[in-house]
Amino acid sequence: MLSFEDRVVVVTGAGRGLGRAYALELARRGARVVVNDFGGEPDGEGADRSAASAVVAEIEAEGGASVASFDSVATPEGGEAIIRRALDSWGRVDAVISNAGILRDSSFGKLSGRDLDAVLDVHLRGAFFVLQPAFRTMKEAGRGGRIVLTTSASGLFGQFGQTNYAAAKMGLVGLMKTLAIEGARAGIVANAIAPFAATRLTGGADAGLDEELLAPDRVAPIALALAHERCSANGEIFLCGGGWFTRCWVSVARGWVAASGSITPESVLDHFEQIRDRTDAMEPRDAMEVGRLFQDRLSP
Repeated sequence: MLSFEDRVVVVTGAGRGLGRAYALELARRGARVVVNDFGGEPDGEGADRSAASAVVAEIEAEGGASVASFDSVATPEGGEAIIRRALDSWGRVDAVISNAGILRDSSFGKLSGRDLDAVLDVHLRGAFFVLQPAFRTMKEAGRGGRIVLTTSASGLFGQFGQTNYAAAKMGLVGLMKTLAIEGARAGIVANAIAPFAATRLTGGADAGLDEELLAPDRVAPIALALAHERCSANGEIFLCGGGWFTRCWVSVARGWVAASGSITPESVLDHFEQIRDRTDAMEPRDAMEVGRLFQDRLSP
């Protein structure tokens, strides 16, 4: 059994749904858990301490160790306060599961700047504001650490009416990839999950599947696996839900290299099938490796 004994894990958005499932299972396995939840509505409006408090009460009733954090992830001060809560309570941070989120769906033509900013503030900036102090803490402690970010199929593949949400979720992939690179030398590992579950935010079951099959506790196992020190995966994305787990990736294929001389829009279209062909696709480790691919493909 994977044990989190003596480990301190921060879970944002832990008052309900997926975050609650993560927090409860972490505590059952010995983790000391910071249950962070601002307690807003699905659109981010309002605040309510009862959700985080209830999860802490559940953990304590089962004999676990937990403290609540009611700070918003959407400000630098809130992010600092969340990590400070862990340090003041137990003196360390071993893992963070960045899960807080809201929805303000609208078709692109009707999306307001206010709804764009609200979603970016919680998902993308919120992850940044929490993870920066956590990352610094892990690096200074010298024990390594685990970071799990929450992306989405909407970000990876797109979804009608979710341009703000999709942009934020794909932004989190870039954040995760760079944290994985910058943290590797210090033993800080970062990955992302794209969960599929019936929660308050998603409005229940989807895709014709029942809510029991899409329960958050059927996603929790991979979140805990990625948050555990035994997991060596780094910089990877996993789609998960209902007991199905699979890896997603961004890849580069061989493409087409134009002959020396003039390149025209017509010549690009003439070779479009070759450009789009996924044969021999590979996943670069970082942008530097993409640079080396350019050198390789363009060398005489």
